[in-house]
Amino acid sequence: MKLMKKFSLCLLPVFVLTFDISAAQIEKDKRNNNRPNILICMADDASYSYFGANGNTWIKTPGFDRVAKEGIRFTHAYTPDAKCAPSRSCILTGRNPWQLEEAANHIPYFPAKFTTYPESLAKHGYFVGMTQKGWAPGVAKDKDGLNRQMAGTPFNKRTLQPPTNGISKNDYAGNFEDFLNAKPKDKPWCFWYGSVEPHRSYEYGTGISLGKKSLQDIDRVPAYLPDNEVVRNDLLDHALEIEYFDKHIVLMLENLEKRGELDNTIVIVTADNGMPFPRSKGQSYEISCHLPFAAMWKNGIKNPGRVVNDYVSFIDVAPTLLEIAQISQAESGMQPIAGKSLVPIFSSTKNGNVDPSRNHVLLGRERNDVGRPHDEGYPIRALVKDEFLYLHNFETGRWPGGNPETGYMDADGGPSKTEVLDARRIGGEKKYWDWSFAKRPQEELYDLRNDPDCLNNLSKDSQHQERLKSLKEELFSQLKIQQDPRILSNGKIFDEYVHASANRNYYERFQKGENVKAGWITPTDIEKESHE
Repeated sequence: MKLMKKFSLCLLPVFVLTFDISAAQIEKDKRNNNRPNILICMADDASYSYFGANGNTWIKTPGFDRVAKEGIRFTHAYTPDAKCAPSRSCILTGRNPWQLEEAANHIPYFPAKFTTYPESLAKHGYFVGMTQKGWAPGVAKDKDGLNRQMAGTPFNKRTLQPPTNGISKNDYAGNFEDFLNAKPKDKPWCFWYGSVEPHRSYEYGTGISLGKKSLQDIDRVPAYLPDNEVVRNDLLDHALEIEYFDKHIVLMLENLEKRGELDNTIVIVTADNGMPFPRSKGQSYEISCHLPFAAMWKNGIKNPGRVVNDYVSFIDVAPTLLEIAQISQAESGMQPIAGKSLVPIFSSTKNGNVDPSRNHVLLGRERNDVGRPHDEGYPIRALVKDEFLYLHNFETGRWPGGNPETGYMDADGGPSKTEVLDARRIGGEKKYWDWSFAKRPQEELYDLRNDPDCLNNLSKDSQHQERLKSLKEELFSQLKIQQDPRILSNGKIFDEYVHASANRNYYERFQKGENVKAGWITPTDIEKESHE
């Protein structure tokens, strides 16, 4: 009997320990089973109006359209900054660019202090991966000097023969399949599909030859561009690459459906910034920052097929994904987030305006591409509210698209850009150059309902002075609360941050007569006169 008692006592601790481990594992499995998978599909340089569900008739985007039809299509989604690196910084951190120190600039050294949501998800049980372009371009290292995987572990082994020389060889859908095959069965996952389409450069004429389109298919050329054969071809080449980006979304959705994983996957389709044409990419106008944005999640979005008009920002993505992953702000390891979760909109059944507090977005820019003296940027802050856009240009003595002597480096080279410049140089038609490259007044105000191209500046119109004053006060008040250095009289800090590329000081090198080459500008766009 004594022996049996002793034996039982020895067994008891082992039994309790085993029970505790099992309970913890059950709780972990339960949490993981309840947490959805995440698929982010990010186009590179595509504006809102160039997707089918958003009303475009000459660009076919069945992938985006399906996500919109079976989820929610947002009509007023904006990036705070229409340039690759700062825009992606916002979506990854949930913070506005002026809250991100060096990361407000293009091609920066990303501060180690700012954690991204994929990094946080990876630390909290998610299997996290990406393909092609995550956060870029720039340098991102941790506090120990090691390279960071800002958007997840890369999956880039599969390649294919692309339809044009301008399209990546990355087999996006194939690499997504490799990711799915590699994921552990007991973990939720997060994947970032980072297309490099429709980023320039394009293979001229392929929009017609491969896209089975004609110049007449385009129902509208933006009014700030010449409406001619060259520009229309450029737009069709752009369209071909949007359709290629979308083709891989279709394949990814089919793969998830086949595996039975689509219902519990939130799919978000968007773009990092507007189209790579003059007056668009890198600026703070409607065409620059207003982006396609649709979200699909069969297990989590109520009343699918809704169209929501609330203003949403890229900074809302990180808090949304943290919430659905059941990770609190305190647990996340991320800096305080400025954005608001979209989960209440997902949980609603309403169309139109869902959350009355979502009545505006903030926009802005600092240093994008170089090409001004001392690599200075072109600082802007802006606010969109009630279909009006107010912009405040802080350095009106600077060229918004970069100096003429450097080929207007702050605007991607391409046929349309050259057409804008040639319209003035050869044809004597100056208005296109004025809209894209001329120096600007300190304040701009546009009625987006009647002037989506933002060509009629109402800032001096007597009928709009009260509105202008109200928008300016709201903009500056919010920026002050967010501790924006530009508002707190320390805006020069953004120009002083070190550029992370060897491609700098172009202006000074041009002045010295160096034969400087930059891959994103066309040499014939360089103008010797300053146009002062």
